Amino acid sequence: MSFTRPEPPYYAVIITSKLDAANLDGYAAMDDRMTELGRAQPGYLGRESRTDAEGRDLTVLYYRDAESITAWKQHPEHLEAQRRGREQWYANYHIEVAKVERTYGFDRG
Repeated sequence: MSFTRPEPPYYAVIITSKLDAANLDGYAAMDDRMTELGRAQPGYLGRESRTDAEGRDLTVLYYRDAESITAWKQHPEHLEAQRRGREQWYANYHIEVAKVERTYGFDRG
């Protein structure tokens, strides 16, 4: 999903991950719920996601401020999803949080 980014500053949470294909029981339902719940969080601006041929995911979540990210990370249902992700669904993941202070680009269209 792509969206129109706001004027900086804003925050990006960059998640790279790989699922453990051996144990995905319940993952799709939890992923759908986290997407729905995450979009409803104050400060949420949007999301982009891609999966490569090896099954490695890159997801970027955009937020208005750092406090919105902290609130989402501490949401009770999200905490449970994080726990289950570490115990069951993910082979690995890495998260980076960045403040976007300026942007520029080009669009031939």
